[in-house]
Amino acid sequence: MKGFTLLAAASAASAHTIFVQLDAGGKVYPVSHAIRTPTYDGPITNVASNDLACNGGPNPTMSSKEIITVQAGSTVKAVWRHTLTSGPGNVMDPSHKGPTLAYLKKVDNALTDTGIGGGWFKIQEEGYANGKWATNKVIDDAGQHYINIPSCIPSGQYLLRAEMIALHGAGSSQGAQLYMECAQINIVGGSGSLPSKTYSIPGIYKANDPGILVNIYQMTTSSKYVIPGPALFTCSASGTGSAPASPTTLLTVSVPEATVAVTAPVVEEVEANKAGSSVAQWQQCGGQNFAGCTSCASGFSCKEINSYYHQCT
Repeated sequence: MKGFTLLAAASAASAHTIFVQLDAGGKVYPVSHAIRTPTYDGPITNVASNDLACNGGPNPTMSSKEIITVQAGSTVKAVWRHTLTSGPGNVMDPSHKGPTLAYLKKVDNALTDTGIGGGWFKIQEEGYANGKWATNKVIDDAGQHYINIPSCIPSGQYLLRAEMIALHGAGSSQGAQLYMECAQINIVGGSGSLPSKTYSIPGIYKANDPGILVNIYQMTTSSKYVIPGPALFTCSASGTGSAPASPTTLLTVSVPEATVAVTAPVVEEVEANKAGSSVAQWQQCGGQNFAGCTSCASGFSCKEINSYYHQCT
């Protein structure tokens, strides 16, 4: 029965993900309401691309005419789903492990600002602790990504950029999969001033950042993961923000751009390899120590992403 449950869960799971709804002020807004959602759920892999700001490019986004009012100092929830029509049990494949992040940018007009360029500051980050990734917490919590809105920033219109980064293929250059969308919000009840230092998107990440180019299969439960991007903004005296303490130890992995260095992998077995079964698009179909189904559904082939992760494409 346990094997059957795991198989069913793996079959229902899907890889990619979209920030589809915002839960603010006790109200869950409709799908795509005030969010520039794409119809396709693919990632951005080039951290130097303008598409890193609010998605787009290979995943064209739809404009929205709404702006959601958000109280400064409140907690909102970005709701993630595999597609625009998926339910809470279909958020993202659990093999897609990585951090969650959120950024704000104050704008004159949240309906028209592209998000590209300066003005961004990070307000939420969670990475890896005690063997569990932040993305898996979101999956386990029906796609809910909790984001605290600072109380010490000015009222006005902002873009809220929620992000999840999948690192299952991040052992090689441009292997990390970055998922993000921008919500259009109007913050009320704020005080203080904007951070003295803000950042540009693209520009917050580099391709060789240790949180972007990393082999997660070498990590143990005690490993430290460095979350990519600028320091986290927090309210303090004068509302200028402060950075959290840096980790005391760091997992460093040297990986050539075209190859993946790997040792002692630990891969969770989630699917029984049964005759006649097949794997849907974007799901795992192979890799070292993978014991699941290796046959892709009709029209797709199993592509090696790295030594540990092969995917039906």
